[in-house]
Amino acid sequence: MARHLVIGNGKMLINLDDHCFIRDLYFPFVGQLNHIGGQQCRFGVWCNGSFVWLDDPSWRIELGYIENSLVTNVVARHDGLGLELYVNDGIHQRESIYMKRVVVRNLTEEPKDVRVFFHQDLMIDGNEVGDTAAYYPMNRTVFHYKRSSYFMFNGRSQTGGIYQFTTGIKRFHSAEGTWRDAEDGELMGNAIAQGSVDSTISFRLELPANAESSLYYWMSVGSDLEEVKRLDQYVLESHPEKLLSRIVIYWNHWLTKVGSQYHFGDLPPEVVRLFKHSLLIVRTQIDERGAILAANDTDILQYNRDHYSYMWPRDGALIADAMSLAGYHGTIAPFFHFCNDALAPEGYLYHKYNPDGTVGSSWHPYVVHGLPRLPIQEDETALVLFALWKDYERHGEIELPQSLYPSLVRKAASFLCDYIEPSLGLPLPSYDLWEERYGIWTYTSASVYGGLMGAAYFADLFGDYERSDRYRNVAERIKLGMLTHLWDEDAGRFARGLALRDGKWEKDMTIESSVFGLFEFGVLPASDDRVVRTMQAIQQGLSIKTDIGGIARYTNDYYFQQSDDLERVPGNPWIICTLWVAYFQIETATSLADLEAPRITLEKIVHSTLQGGNMPEQIHPTQGTPLSVAPLTWSHATYIKTVCLYVRKHEELAAGARSAV
Repeated sequence: MARHLVIGNGKMLINLDDHCFIRDLYFPFVGQLNHIGGQQCRFGVWCNGSFVWLDDPSWRIELGYIENSLVTNVVARHDGLGLELYVNDGIHQRESIYMKRVVVRNLTEEPKDVRVFFHQDLMIDGNEVGDTAAYYPMNRTVFHYKRSSYFMFNGRSQTGGIYQFTTGIKRFHSAEGTWRDAEDGELMGNAIAQGSVDSTISFRLELPANAESSLYYWMSVGSDLEEVKRLDQYVLESHPEKLLSRIVIYWNHWLTKVGSQYHFGDLPPEVVRLFKHSLLIVRTQIDERGAILAANDTDILQYNRDHYSYMWPRDGALIADAMSLAGYHGTIAPFFHFCNDALAPEGYLYHKYNPDGTVGSSWHPYVVHGLPRLPIQEDETALVLFALWKDYERHGEIELPQSLYPSLVRKAASFLCDYIEPSLGLPLPSYDLWEERYGIWTYTSASVYGGLMGAAYFADLFGDYERSDRYRNVAERIKLGMLTHLWDEDAGRFARGLALRDGKWEKDMTIESSVFGLFEFGVLPASDDRVVRTMQAIQQGLSIKTDIGGIARYTNDYYFQQSDDLERVPGNPWIICTLWVAYFQIETATSLADLEAPRITLEKIVHSTLQGGNMPEQIHPTQGTPLSVAPLTWSHATYIKTVCLYVRKHEELAAGARSAV
């Protein structure tokens, strides 16, 4: 379950698997709608009478990207066919056009007749009802459409355009799909099909001994036939080779911000490479209208009857914070406008949102045991304010918070101030950041403190001193409540939170990685003895005691659980939780030697990625293989932030060491 190769431009996103099959196609929003839905758009080769799809185990495939770009770089070798393929995929940086270049190399002394096949298995607008696939003779393309979604497929090789084509029925009665028609190297040429349909096209190459030749395949996406025809003509006139080169150049320039801003100290090249790759992957998951998507790997539907293609305000805020820290203020500014528009009239954000701004699905009930309940995770509202302040603090761009101050900052801060349990001085119960349990949580309380302090700073900035005093006073009351009710002297650490049992608040002393929020959101400094003891308990109690290592979410984490040996494996290692400990180690470092542990963590995560560099949510605790979705945007963003924190701390400590000499 993973997407090894991801490409996009902010309004179109394509995921490919480890066989170079397209598995997800999102348009016109990143994360919405998925016009393939996890099905396989196959890619195969016929050569001198033999046919092989690229998911055949006889292929040896190396996955990657052209460095510092969102253009793939894949090598596939088949010794039986005597062929090697060099494959590059990219999405135009501005237009809704997907392009693939395939260089086919003949590895033998014999000439070869080669045909390359591309299979289009679409579920337009998310289902197979009422699709049409047809050959369009005016420009010799194949196109699929339904309502206002059109997809046109074309290409070129040394022998011209599409060599053969066919359309047909798929996954209905005995019809598997037109991909079966390809396996004899010939396509029957059926010109139109309607309903649950697919199509296949081929291109022909003639390869002398030890020769190579290139072919290009592209897809234009738009809202009507005229638009996709226009985009198809644009590719023909500009030439796909030049367009692919421009995509590489664009993303190279997009990354120059970090190239000029950072001196990476003693971080090895593979860590720097993954840092830059993570910036690019996060960018693919951000819709140009502001939604920051958690993940877009539809294989999760095998385990849940829902997906991760939503904008969780929490994930979005923390991802925005990481991108802001890396210098990408402009990339994440639309996120805050998205949250402003999504805010409920009462001043809170819902559980999650679809990329178009509508409220997403939820499992939080509105009534429990006959009593009404607000179905929110309060940290999601608070963290948007926290991230907005941190972005202003770094970049000083006052126009963004000024435009959002009355409608987002004041409304959300007012809600946070009112949503207080009076007997404790802590936020009222809500669902935790893992969306699993209801109560008063240390992480949530810390985030509300950070959000209210951010709101207070904005109120000061705009001369709104009465509101500033209110926000600050409530934040200080929450801090006092945390120190009074969430610190446990006997255990020598902070509790995960409080749960109401038989009318009384009881501490939940489960060891929980998210309490790192105590220092992350400014409640206490990382050097405070209570924070130090709590983080030591996390390191000791949640470390995975296998060769894989890493940190679990909490003791006995059930989600994708792989082991019941809780002494060795309290839960699967999560990349974000592992890096939270690295945050603490970086924050408390007083010498360059103290940075060794977080540097080793960053290096180890490099080896936990998929081939190609994408990060999963979790890692198998004994095998080291990815678990749950991949790529997870939060994982990549947390890696980005850790590298930024490391680099700045290294510079600070190195400067101190030089001045001491």
